[in-house]
Amino acid sequence: MKTHDTSGPAEAAARFVEAMNSGGSFDHVYEDGAVLVPVPGNAVTGPALAAANRHLQSFGVPMEAVPRQVYVAGDIALLIVDWSMRGTARDGTPIDMSGTATDVLKRGADGQWRYVIDNPHGTARFPS
Repeated sequence: MKTHDTSGPAEAAARFVEAMNSGGSFDHVYEDGAVLVPVPGNAVTGPALAAANRHLQSFGVPMEAVPRQVYVAGDIALLIVDWSMRGTARDGTPIDMSGTATDVLKRGADGQWRYVIDNPHGTARFPS
């Protein structure tokens, strides 16, 4: 039985992919002060968050993402998202990246869902 509308948080994942693939801005995707975990165990925010996303965009390889599970409690949502980036980067380097993200989103006063914690590696272990 579905007790909460899960389409809004899932649409946020689609907006993220659209920004990634278009080379656009992520400003409308993240809450102020949001955290990104570009490498397991290494959380970044602010300019470092923006730089990490620009780095992925620089490959020029399209991202695909499919929300696997969406849980909503009031204005907070947990997304489990399978994602991948596969192809050839602009510099000719083969790219084969994928994972299962564990993301936390918040619905703003404007009704838009935005990432508060973006953890593309989910439960991956910290590097040794």
